[in-house]
Amino acid sequence: MPKKFPLQSSGFHPFGELIGLLFEEVGGGTSRCVLEVREKLLNPHGVVHGGALYSMADTGMGGALYSELEKDELCTTVEIKITYFKPVTEGTLTCDTKVVSRTRRIAALESEMLCDGDLVARASGTFYIFTAR
Repeated sequence: MPKKFPLQSSGFHPFGELIGLLFEEVGGGTSRCVLEVREKLLNPHGVVHGGALYSMADTGMGGALYSELEKDELCTTVEIKITYFKPVTEGTLTCDTKVVSRTRRIAALESEMLCDGDLVARASGTFYIFTAR
């Protein structure tokens, strides 16, 4: 039986809470998370820091895969490649993620990030699945 992923649970994902990342949907190997652009997420040039978009992809991938894990399984990021298409200065970022392939120990995922409907970045990632001890 897949794990339950709390959409709103204080303390479940401290880093997500720190940057203001919220999940809207998680289940069936997919996730959607959102992030309101705030001044604290901007780089010195007034553009959303690439790390904020990377964090959305990484966290969205973890959420999508988490929804397919068994009770005793955990996952961790092996690698993520991200391509940035447009700078973002304001608005609402949305990250849609799906599990593309999963074996017993490795999963491949893809994320697409939009800002108010415009494609701003895409990412692909590999995660390792292991048994909790």
